[in-house]
Amino acid sequence: MKTQLKNALTTIAETRDSKIRKGMNEVTKSIERVLAKIVVMAEDVSPPEILFHIPLLCEEKGIPYGYLSTKKELGNVVRINVSSSAIAIENVGTGNESVLDDVVKKLEEIKK
Repeated sequence: MKTQLKNALTTIAETRDSKIRKGMNEVTKSIERVLAKIVVMAEDVSPPEILFHIPLLCEEKGIPYGYLSTKKELGNVVRINVSSSAIAIENVGTGNESVLDDVVKKLEEIKK
């Protein structure tokens, strides 16, 4: 699943008109405004408490979310060359709707 999530994020990040929010504050705002299509967090965030509100907010707003192993990996996948604790995708970019839909379906299956 992580490989699929990484591939989807890379595809989206490489699309010119995609929009990705990075970092805790921007991601939180994106969720609260219900602009995020999907939220991805890093599992190695320290202290983990700083991420506790994100899944709750996502559930409340009906936004799918997932995890990658490390902040470094998350930053690399979305092409920002710095570590990132969380990202939110607001616009998947032209032609990437199915890429996102497939990943979202998988994430929902895992949760059940």
